[in-house]
Amino acid sequence: MKLRVSAVQYHLHNIQSFEDFAHQCEHYIKNASEYGAEFVLFPEFFTTQLLSIGNEQGTKLTINELPGFTEQYRNLFSNFAVETKMHIIGGTHVINRDGKLYNVAHLFYPDGRIGEQAKLHITPTEVEEWNMSAGDKLNIFDTEKGRIAILTCYDIEFPEIVRMAKAAGADVIFCPSCTDDRHGFHRVRYTSHARAIENQVYIVLTGTVGSLTTVDFMRANFGQAAIITPNDIPFPPKGLMAEGELNDDMLITADLDLSLLYEVREKGSVTTWRDRRTDLYVDWEKINIRG
Repeated sequence: MKLRVSAVQYHLHNIQSFEDFAHQCEHYIKNASEYGAEFVLFPEFFTTQLLSIGNEQGTKLTINELPGFTEQYRNLFSNFAVETKMHIIGGTHVINRDGKLYNVAHLFYPDGRIGEQAKLHITPTEVEEWNMSAGDKLNIFDTEKGRIAILTCYDIEFPEIVRMAKAAGADVIFCPSCTDDRHGFHRVRYTSHARAIENQVYIVLTGTVGSLTTVDFMRANFGQAAIITPNDIPFPPKGLMAEGELNDDMLITADLDLSLLYEVREKGSVTTWRDRRTDLYVDWEKINIRG
């Protein structure tokens, strides 16, 4: 089984209207479609670009206003998915649920269904500055190309949650990210490589680039897309299928061969998934977390 994936290095800049946002998103969607992508990944917090529109009085919007765009966002990306027949991981969007803000990744299916995965690990900035709440459930998504999981930025830095996703059958982990400096970027990038090695899975990663001059905590972005593999002979050196140009406005595309994952899990140079010491620590395969 093979699947073609694209990852968008989304360029954040000030806009004037929701239509500006829609046109920019459409550009990336059409680009991925022209390359024959079956899955396309947008970054974390890319919809904060909508806050740069401001209100009718010219006052800047805050994170508390972002959920007001939810219906427009969901309709836009659902239509994209249905029209292109692609699975679109629409980055993350902030929603309000029972008076609490959640950073939620959305999976838009070609048949119009919409899946959600709330970010499970919340950074200090998200808590202290934006009053975000953490999700409480790992969801696993079945697609016509196999089982996937979506873990957002900080989530990928926690080995346990990726172990759980792999145990539930996910072969590809999509990781929308948003980092503002080199330290944050490399934390996410390095741990993505570690998770791919530990679990013998693919990690599809991307982040925001550019700047929103009127949106608090989105004035700096340091990002690069990467499609990461286990480190073994069937895969490219350094476990890197593809990567973008650092901080450029672009997307990357690559083919993922799931049969290679099954091969290295069975008879690779190392068999990290098979060689887990479940006599010493939790065997997540024995726990029902398929979602």
